[in-house]
Amino acid sequence: MPAERKHDYDLIVIGSGPAGRSAAIQAGKLNRKVLVIDRKERLGGVSAHTGTIPSKTLRETLLNLSGWRERSFYGRAYRVKDDIGPEDLQARLHKTIDYEVDVLEHQFNRNHVETLYGLAAFTGPNEVEVKVEAGKATRLTADRFLIATGTKTYRPDTCPFNGKTVLDSDEFLELATIPRSLTVIGAGVIGVEYATMFATLDVRVTMIEPRDTFLDFIDKTLIEDFTHQIRENGVDLRLGSGIKSIEDEGRHVEVTLENGRHVRSDMLLFAAGRMGATAGLGLDKAGLKTDHRGRLEVDRKTYQTSVPHIYAAGDVIGHPSLASTSLQQGRIAACHALDTPTLPESPWFPYGIYSVPEISTCGMSEEEMNERGIPYEVGIARFRETSRGHIMGLEHGMLKMLFSLKTRRVLGVQIVGEGATELIHIAQAVLNLKGTVDYFVQNTFNYPTLAEAYKIAGLDAFNRMPIPEEYKVHRDKAKKTAAE
Repeated sequence: MPAERKHDYDLIVIGSGPAGRSAAIQAGKLNRKVLVIDRKERLGGVSAHTGTIPSKTLRETLLNLSGWRERSFYGRAYRVKDDIGPEDLQARLHKTIDYEVDVLEHQFNRNHVETLYGLAAFTGPNEVEVKVEAGKATRLTADRFLIATGTKTYRPDTCPFNGKTVLDSDEFLELATIPRSLTVIGAGVIGVEYATMFATLDVRVTMIEPRDTFLDFIDKTLIEDFTHQIRENGVDLRLGSGIKSIEDEGRHVEVTLENGRHVRSDMLLFAAGRMGATAGLGLDKAGLKTDHRGRLEVDRKTYQTSVPHIYAAGDVIGHPSLASTSLQQGRIAACHALDTPTLPESPWFPYGIYSVPEISTCGMSEEEMNERGIPYEVGIARFRETSRGHIMGLEHGMLKMLFSLKTRRVLGVQIVGEGATELIHIAQAVLNLKGTVDYFVQNTFNYPTLAEAYKIAGLDAFNRMPIPEEYKVHRDKAKKTAAE
């Protein structure tokens, strides 16, 4: 660190979500003077207050109170609590958020990270003005900046939002009542998660997606299995027709599709996209521009923008828009900005969708393998084939692995079903360590566990793959020794 500081801070971070928090803590551990500016009165960003943490807490609450996981044993009418109200959902939600914020505040204090609440806007390449309250503002300078402002909900003028019966995904967390019927517009990750969650409460859910397909980055075999499960769970999936109009009729919401069909429900959730939360940042004063969705372009190895001393990370830079990858991006950006060597990101990272059932993937899909012209073999295991699956009462769920026929390496794993987002980390480790199908055949997995599905899928592929020459040599030697 230089003996004399040219600016107020070594690093100013705008936003305290996963990318902002990891960057700030990393800078603090490097003994740099760092400030985090957040427009809210509490730390954590979208992830802690309206995104990752609340939605996953809501999912766990719904699964527990509805008795969803036990219905295969005790019947579809089984519930832990018969009369589930919004207060039941929000009690756990607020407790979890409070805990998350408390942990973050403690981490900042421990690493000497300063915080300031207010609206930040660039006034020059190295200066921001922060409006801390009405009529009051302060100007601060820094050697380096990290923009980690995340995203905000997309709210088109054609949708009559009212905060009660027509809501966006942020408002949806503070429901005053639990509807008997729900329409979800948008079959992206957020829409799919909320639609499938509320189906566990036996809410009649209709999910509308103008495109003919959804979640296109997921392996098609998995989507086919997932589609079958959610329809069986009560989700009416309407694909391939645009929306002509949305009418708030007071006692219900009416959606008219371009194909002439109508969908009527007590409540509507609009979850068709998000925008980068960059409006009002004065990016032009810093020499930066965004795309049509308010997102910033960066070097994906360093997270440096076109202005060398300004970095961006997290959802504000677009795909993959995961809390997990944002944490990595923020740390790497801080290290690069502060001239500190660090390890690069691993090439394969897990993608998790916390729907009911869960989906998680790592590596390539079968479609990608075909596009690249890679000869491959597939191994599949059904959770109902595992003893743990029987114990848990799982009727569905599958694990699919893709192996290169040339190198025998595992190149992709897709899982749909209970515990998918936990199980995927075995695949991630083997992928990044360049492991082969032999790993799954040679190694023992705890019994009974769902992880045993890796052994089943590995053997499924292994038994159809050519035997390598070195294996034949070992076999012939063993035969010769036995004969002697």
